[in-house]
Amino acid sequence: MASISTGALTAPSCIARRGGIIAGTILALAAALPFQPAAAADYPSGPIRLLVGYTPGGASDIVTRTVATALGKQLGQSVVVENKPGAASNIASAFVASSRPDGYTLLLGTIATSINPSLYKNLSFDPLKSFVPVSQVASSPFMLVATRQSGITSVPDLIAKARAAQPSLTYASAGIGSGANLFMEYFRAKAGISLVHVPYKGTVPAITDMLGGRVPLTFDNIMTNLPLVKEGKFVALAVSTSTPADIAPDVPPLGKFIPGFEATAWFGLFAPAGTPPEVIDKLNAATVKAMQDPQARDALAKMGAQAVTSTPAAFASFYKNEIDKWATVVRSADIKPE
Repeated sequence: MASISTGALTAPSCIARRGGIIAGTILALAAALPFQPAAAADYPSGPIRLLVGYTPGGASDIVTRTVATALGKQLGQSVVVENKPGAASNIASAFVASSRPDGYTLLLGTIATSINPSLYKNLSFDPLKSFVPVSQVASSPFMLVATRQSGITSVPDLIAKARAAQPSLTYASAGIGSGANLFMEYFRAKAGISLVHVPYKGTVPAITDMLGGRVPLTFDNIMTNLPLVKEGKFVALAVSTSTPADIAPDVPPLGKFIPGFEATAWFGLFAPAGTPPEVIDKLNAATVKAMQDPQARDALAKMGAQAVTSTPAAFASFYKNEIDKWATVVRSADIKPE
């Protein structure tokens, strides 16, 4: 009988060896592939974190919580709001930019998200490349107001007084680079007038000094200024949008006096770059439905905001245009962060 060499493999051991080779090949191929999150068909299978770069109670926080509630209903999962204030909302943006791109960590971006790229040169993230726009969710006008003590009653009156004033009229804002600062500089440049910026560390101290008669003007979100107008403490001069706001129909648009002026405060959802297109599409569809929810629309309307949705592509284009627009304002006014 012929002998069998001890180096030969039995049938079972041969199969095992081949199986090991195949398994090793599969693991090597898998390691070479980029990270792939769970299939979009299973998304979402757990809670979603929605970050906002401001403290609780402000306009951005209220919008975020309104969106979170409505979006959670559509997705069938909890959308948990997390406040990460600081650095003009850059802390929250950086956190989301570095998060796993699986659709479970999102950012509620604001107009500051498009302003900050021009103000801060050493951001830890790329404002355009680090995010995937999902959809705009809301917008609201800013309202140009004057104190009762100032005697300014209209935009033409403001322009005339600014041109005649020695020294120049002052205006308050929540800080250098804030929306109030940028909107007023945009107006000042288009009106061809001189105004002196008085920055504060937040909206509350700015409003406090205005109420004390120390600063006559500000150009802030309608959600901040309209209640004070209704109380008779401020005079509403104009809104920043091209048409009057539904919540303040008697206040004229600034474009009536300054041709071509139009600017809005906006809010929108962003996901980390690399989030699968299927997840982005699912988030977009849910967001569109969420912002059609009557409760969400009513909650926004009561604050002076309105629900606005868009496709990811349309929101990406809008976001890029906003970055370019405010970069021009920052450069022309030579605005530098503190």
